[in-house]
Amino acid sequence: MTHHKPRQNEDEYFARLDAEKIEKARRTSSEMAAVTERATHFGRCPKCGGHLVSEEFHMVTVGRCPDCHGLWLEAGEIDAVVAHEDHSLLRRVVDDALTIFRRDVKNKGKKGE
Repeated sequence: MTHHKPRQNEDEYFARLDAEKIEKARRTSSEMAAVTERATHFGRCPKCGGHLVSEEFHMVTVGRCPDCHGLWLEAGEIDAVVAHEDHSLLRRVVDDALTIFRRDVKNKGKKGE
């Protein structure tokens, strides 16, 4: 009985094919883990993990945590709250925080270029 030794090119081809399949499986697994993790955090307080309750404030829906009494705004909601308040303390604080946040985001974007 004679054994034929596989050619080097065949070994390389199948090794590369296996490596590609393994990398694809890892990416898929990582993506699924990220989706699962996001799903477990949906509707949860970023501070304490409690369940958020939706409430309307000046025609803007915000998330309120009954456990830690946090108030959470989604993207764009803070702009709507600021637009509805008249020079109150809340507006000044939010304006200042928003200015700092936007500056940090802008500076972070410049560093990434």
